[in-house]
Amino acid sequence: QVQLVESGGGLVQAGVSLRLSCAASGRAFSRYSVGWFRQAPGKEREFVAAISWSSGSSTYYADTVKGRFTISRDNAKNTVYLQMNSLKPEDTAVYYCATKNPGIPYYSTNPGLYDYWGQGTQVTVSS
Repeated sequence: QVQLVESGGGLVQAGVSLRLSCAASGRAFSRYSVGWFRQAPGKEREFVAAISWSSGSSTYYADTVKGRFTISRDNAKNTVYLQMNSLKPEDTAVYYCATKNPGIPYYSTNPGLYDYWGQGTQVTVSS
């Protein structure tokens, strides 16, 4: 079993950067691919980015964040990061990290395929 804790959210102005962290506990974290999702008020949870297991050499992004967000991982620290640059008001949401069983492709965008979730961290971008 894996437990996830997000941190790094906050209230920022448009155009600045934030880095979110997803700290994992449990064994063999490097065996899990990890995804970031977000949910704005009144909207469904949506996929943001994903990173493959082990070295994290493969990444996948939603079109809405491609070129602005970067996902990375440090297995020695059991942590996955989401670097968010050029933030926009429409990026405002609660951000969640999640993992799933290794047999499911790392680039899965369906939140229903993910088994373990963190509690979320709020990101608010003002204009």
